Order: sequence, then C-alpha cells, then structure tokens
Amino acid sequence: MAETTVRHAPKDPKRINPYLENFKTAWRKLRQNYLAMAGGILIVFFIITAFVGPMLTSLDPNMPNVQARLQGPSSEHWFGTDHHGRDIFTRIIHGMSITLYIGFLSVAIGMVFGVALGIVSGYYGKAIDAIIMRTMDVLLAFPGILLALGIVAVLGPSINNVIIAISIFAVPVFARIVRGSTLAVRQLEYVDAVRALGASDFRIIFRHILPNIMSPIIVQATLFIATAVLTASGLSFLGLGAQPPTPEWGAMLSAGRNYMWEHPHVALFPGIAIVLVVLAFNLFGDGVRDALDPKLKA
Repeated sequence: MAETTVRHAPKDPKRINPYLENFKTAWRKLRQNYLAMAGGILIVFFIITAFVGPMLTSLDPNMPNVQARLQGPSSEHWFGTDHHGRDIFTRIIHGMSITLYIGFLSVAIGMVFGVALGIVSGYYGKAIDAIIMRTMDVLLAFPGILLALGIVAVLGPSINNVIIAISIFAVPVFARIVRGSTLAVRQLEYVDAVRALGASDFRIIFRHILPNIMSPIIVQATLFIATAVLTASGLSFLGLGAQPPTPEWGAMLSAGRNYMWEHPHVALFPGIAIVLVVLAFNLFGDGVRDALDPKLKA
C-alpha cells in the first residue's frame, strides 16, 4: 500500500512571531525620527561613559587640592576645578554612574510595583479596584517633588532613601496607566475565549494581558527616567540626597551656586550634564511613544 504524503502549507512568518514583527515596525518608525535617535545615541554614550569613564581618569574625584582651587577650564583641567581644587570633569564622569543608577533603579522598582497594582486593579475591579485606586489618588494628590521631599525628610538624606522616595512617587503613575490599559484589554474577545477554556487568572494576566499592554509601560518608563534624574538632582541640591564628597551632579550644582558670578564654570558644567541627560531621555521617550502608537503612521 502506497504511503500518502501530507504536505502542510508554509507558515506565515508574521503569524509565527507577531511580537518580532511589531518590534521591527516600531524600530523602522523610530529610525525615521532623528531627534529620538539622537537621544538614544546620547543615552548609549552616557551608559558607556558611566562604566568606562572612571577607568580612563587618573585623578581622584574626592581628593582636594588647595593649590588648584577655582581654576578655569584648561588643558590640564578640561572643566576647571571647584572650591576644593577637585577636577570637575573627573567628578562629572564619576557622578554619571550615580545619576543613571538612581534613575534606572528607582524607575524599575516603581514600575514593578505600579504594574502589579495596576493590572490587579484593572483585572479584578470592584472592591480591590476601589481600594488600590483611592490609595493611588492620595499619592497623586501630592506633587512629585514634594512627596519625595517628605519621604526623604523622614528617612534621612542618602542615595538609597532618594531611590525609595522616587520609587514611591513612580508607583501611582504606572498604576493608573496600567489599570486603564488592562480595562481595555480584558474586554476583548480573546480574553473571554481563554477564560472559557479554563485558563487561570495568573495565566490570563501574564500570558495574554501583560504582553499586550507593554507599549505604554515602556514609554512611561523611558520618560519617567528623566523625571527621576531631575528629582534626584533637586533633592541633592537641597542637601537631602547624596552627601559630600559624593560627586553627584545636584550636590555639585548646589556647591557651585556660591561661585556663579566669579567662577561660573563650577555650576555651569554640572548643570549642562543634568540638562543633557534629561533631554536625551525625553527625546528618546517621545520617539518611542510615536513608534509604539498604532494610531500614528510612519
């Protein structure tokens, strides 16, 4: 008896991995946004500098040199020296890792808790939704910098407490966004279908809802890093963040304000560093938002 060979139709690669196809489409749109690409290149440069930069500088960022205090930019000190004679360029390079550490870690912690609360609130609704959202409304009633200021004032000035304060400030922002996206996705037909097939709530949330609401989460995380950097610099400027002699940009800016007229370089270069980092994340975040928004065309 002759064997019958069954040939299957070739699979469509777009149906095999739709997430990869969506990523390619978003990347294609992002590449066409030159401001966003400029911001992304700056972010990559800052990250590389944070890791490699301290190994390329021979000067100690915290070692004072009274004989070289308040010198202007020169070939020996590219950004000049501060009131203790420390090289400002070296301190900015070492402070970059601190700034990015605070920005990324605080947003990551706030995002994890905010996404968890938002998706539980949006999926289960009723009393759980009311309790979680009213708590988030209380946190949102305070301006972000004021809430972080109060938390750090209670916990004490330190980098770790700044991270905790910014994380708490970030939780309600992510929770509100995720809740709204979850409410829209849970009403779709495929969620009802997998629930009718006996899928557990855990599987529905993490397998079918969370992957489909990642776009607003990624956009908000990218944009909120800029807010976290500004908040951390503001707290350090007020003396509630990194403590001397830590080369944190906000603390450097605070120390340099006393010499703004006679020696403006002491405050100028830390301020420029903060502006560039915040600008880079804002530009890149706007580009990511446009690339991931299905309502916008390339």
